[in-house]
Amino acid sequence: MQDNPNKSAGGVRQVAVLGAGAWGTAVAMALAQRHDVMLWGRNPEALQDMARARENTAYLPGHPFPAGLRVAADFDAALAHVAGPDSLLIAACPVAGLRPLLEQLKSRSIPNVVWLCKGFEYGTGLLPHQIVREVLGAGVAGGALSGPSFAQEVAKGLPCALTIASDSAALRDCVVAAVHGGNIRVYSSEDLVGVEVGGAVKNVLAIATGVADGLGLGLNARAALITRGLAEITRLGTALGGHVETFMGLTGMGDLILTCTGDLSRNRRVGLGLAQGKPLDVIVHELGHVAEGVPCSKAVRELAARMGVDMPITNAVAGVLFDGDQPQVMVSRLLARDPRDEKVQR
Repeated sequence: MQDNPNKSAGGVRQVAVLGAGAWGTAVAMALAQRHDVMLWGRNPEALQDMARARENTAYLPGHPFPAGLRVAADFDAALAHVAGPDSLLIAACPVAGLRPLLEQLKSRSIPNVVWLCKGFEYGTGLLPHQIVREVLGAGVAGGALSGPSFAQEVAKGLPCALTIASDSAALRDCVVAAVHGGNIRVYSSEDLVGVEVGGAVKNVLAIATGVADGLGLGLNARAALITRGLAEITRLGTALGGHVETFMGLTGMGDLILTCTGDLSRNRRVGLGLAQGKPLDVIVHELGHVAEGVPCSKAVRELAARMGVDMPITNAVAGVLFDGDQPQVMVSRLLARDPRDEKVQR
C-alpha cells in the first residue's frame, strides 16, 4: 500500500470513521495509507491513549497507526472533517449502537454514510440499512461494507476482499475507488439485503460450529453445519428479498467459512466456551469484544418464526444462549430432525 497520506483516490480526500473498536480501527488504518482519516470513539480517555501511543492498545496492540490517521474524541470535529464533497463517513459501531449513532447524525448535513456492522437489531428485527433509512431518511446515500475479514489481519496489511452494497451506484463507485487498492480488493453489489443477511446470520452459525468443535464432534460435523448453515442463510435472505447468488459470494459463503473456522472468530470462541460449560456472561467478559452472533441469534429466531422460515441451527443456538439448553441437547435435537431433501426451501 502507498505511504503518502495526502494522495487521494477516486476524489476522496477526507474519511471519518465513527467507532474505535478493532474493526473500525483496522479500516481506519488501511484507509489512512492513502487518505486523511480521522478516527472517533466514545471514550475520551481511550482516544487520548491512542493518540499518545499511536496504536489501539486495547483492541489491536502492536499495530502502529500510519501517518495519515488522526484520532479525535470531539464528535463535531470528526464530522467537520468530512464536511466537504470529497469525503466519506463510516459508521463502525455494533448493530446495537447504530441507531443511537444515527440519531446524533440526523440533524447534521451528511452526504453519505457507510456502515461496517453485521446483524439484525433486536426488538425491531431490522437490518442496518433499514435502521439508516428509518432514522436518516431516503435522501442520504448509504451502503454496507462487508465481507470475510478479521481486524487483526487487516491491521497487519494482509490481503482481504470486501463488498460494498448500496442502492446508489455513485456511492458504490466512491467506496470502491477509496478502499480498493493495495492489499484490499473491493467488489460492488446492488443486493443490500443479501449482503447484510449473510453478514448477520453467519455469526450465529459460527457459534454453532464453535460448540461442535468444543465438543470434539469432528470435521465432518463442522462441514455439515457450515453447509446447512448456508442453506439457512439463503432461506432467510431470499425470503427478505435477497438474491441467491449473493449467498454464494464473499458476504455469504466466504464470510461464513472464515467465521466458522478461523481462530480469530469471536463468535466461534463463544461456542467453544459454551461447550466447556462456561456461563455466557463469563464468555463475553473474557472476550472483551462484542460478539454480534449472541443478540443476533435471538433477533433472527423471532424474525424467522414470524416469516415462517425454517432455521433449525439458529433456533438451537438461541436455545443454548437464552433458554438454558445444554450444548449436547442442541446437537441431539439437530441430529434427530426428520430426513428431508437437501435443496434450499422455506
